[in-house]
Amino acid sequence: MLSQMDNKDRPPKRLYTVKEAAEYLGISEWTVRELGWAEKVRPVRFNRRVYFDVRDLDTFIENHKF
Repeated sequence: MLSQMDNKDRPPKRLYTVKEAAEYLGISEWTVRELGWAEKVRPVRFNRRVYFDVRDLDTFIENHKF
């Protein structure tokens, strides 16, 4: 595991896996997949893998506040 010092040298992570996006939003992985399929949060597809941009996740949160 990387130490805190190593994390300072790296740029912040922008693309999250389905699992990471689910943890970030506090919802299930299945719900994240459904959000991607419905394009409520647009997925990033790269090398047959699906990622979610943390900026899009933040926008989703902001748009669903009331």
